[in-house]
Amino acid sequence: MPVSWFVHSLLPGRRRAVAMVALSLLAGCAVGPDFKRPAAPEVSEYNAHPVTSTVATEHVAGGEAQRFATGSDIPGDWWTLFHSKPLNALIEQSLANNHDLKAAQAALAVARENVLAQRGSYYPSVAASFSASRQRQAGTISATPNSGAFQYNLFTPQVSVSYVPDIFGLNRRTVESVQAQEQAVRFQMIATQITLSTNVVAAVVQLAALQAQVDATQELVAINAHMVQILRDQSSKGYASGLDLAAQESQLAQTKATLPPLLKQLAQQRDLLAMLVGEFPSQATDASFDLSKLQLPQELPVSLPSTLVAQRPDVLQAEANMHAASAQIGIAIANRLPNIVLSANAGSTALAMNQLFKSGTGFWGIGADITAPIFQGGTLLHQERAAKAAYVEAAEQYRSTVMTAFQNVADSLVALDQDAAGLKAAAAASDAAKRTLDLSERQWRAGYADYLSLLNAEQTYQQARINLVQAQANRYADTAALFQALGGGWWNRADLAQDKNEK
Repeated sequence: MPVSWFVHSLLPGRRRAVAMVALSLLAGCAVGPDFKRPAAPEVSEYNAHPVTSTVATEHVAGGEAQRFATGSDIPGDWWTLFHSKPLNALIEQSLANNHDLKAAQAALAVARENVLAQRGSYYPSVAASFSASRQRQAGTISATPNSGAFQYNLFTPQVSVSYVPDIFGLNRRTVESVQAQEQAVRFQMIATQITLSTNVVAAVVQLAALQAQVDATQELVAINAHMVQILRDQSSKGYASGLDLAAQESQLAQTKATLPPLLKQLAQQRDLLAMLVGEFPSQATDASFDLSKLQLPQELPVSLPSTLVAQRPDVLQAEANMHAASAQIGIAIANRLPNIVLSANAGSTALAMNQLFKSGTGFWGIGADITAPIFQGGTLLHQERAAKAAYVEAAEQYRSTVMTAFQNVADSLVALDQDAAGLKAAAAASDAAKRTLDLSERQWRAGYADYLSLLNAEQTYQQARINLVQAQANRYADTAALFQALGGGWWNRADLAQDKNEK
């Protein structure tokens, strides 16, 4: 009896109901929740007291005022804003050779292949087989061939087809889950690349700062050594006391003692930079950097809070994990519902190869199997509850990641504001310490001041110079940290921006 006649013989209301059921069986429905992207937090500012610009310090490297441009976009190669060709070259080298980044890229390739592999569940499975055997049948039972032979060869080529209709969306939810997992791995790779470029900038800044501190310390060692030589000459002539000479020799020894730790840190920083760019420490080029050769970016883009959650890779990774957890709920629900398998096979069986596919040797079969879980000891039920709890966990982790992202930006903005104020104070302290040292030395030579006053002035100036270098380095490093906190501008890089909005 044709199905169309049966449907039309029903009342109009029932006819529509049957049609809807038939369509649902053909199209299938994906059980479980449909994922929706979380809304952006309703926050308009990062800090309770926003700052639009920082103070400037004249005649000091890195002393330029910085202005925060709210709503501006972030360039994908933000490190070029420091206008340092050696720095740009190191970052490009790191992006090409860093092994952690290469591992993250390989992990993304694995995730993409898993997605393509899972998509195969949408299509029928076709398999071909061929069996050949020689058999001898027991004489106490009837022979299998029509000829009555008890010993014979048997050849069987066969093609089998099976298909699982995705009625309840098990396959679709599974593909949805692995696609979300691929997105999570992708954003993890992007975060690795942004962290790598930021670490290279921070390493270069720290390298330049340590080199400046080493240079300042070596200069102070030379000054102190010269003062020791003067005091020795004066002591031999009776113009200086042994106490003054001993005090200056102690000052020289203390200054020299600060040099090895700085040289150690400098060497370790070079080793770190070599590792970041994919080289062994013994292969690293002996590059030197000067903070005065780095230009401090004076206009800093600051993304709107509503935009931050759509561009920070760690937030997007947490969102993708949340999406995967949502799809797992549908998978757990579908596993509790009936499963249908359609199958078909066709082939030929003959006693000799030259008889295959001749009349009478063919066979075929079609079938449909339906399996429904009845009792599993609560396993499937608890797996569904576990999937729902895992979604709650992923949602809370997403919210925590969002709050951390806002904290990072807020901390960076505060740091830049205070770094500028700190640099201004450090520069003033360094200038004052230098004037004090010059005056103390003149007064000591003229006999108007004791030598202890000169020693105190030397110590103060030494610490002031180191503090100034550290204050300069803080401005450069925290500027790079702001770019990282805002997402690093990856969406403006052609190699990363593909399928930005695909989620």
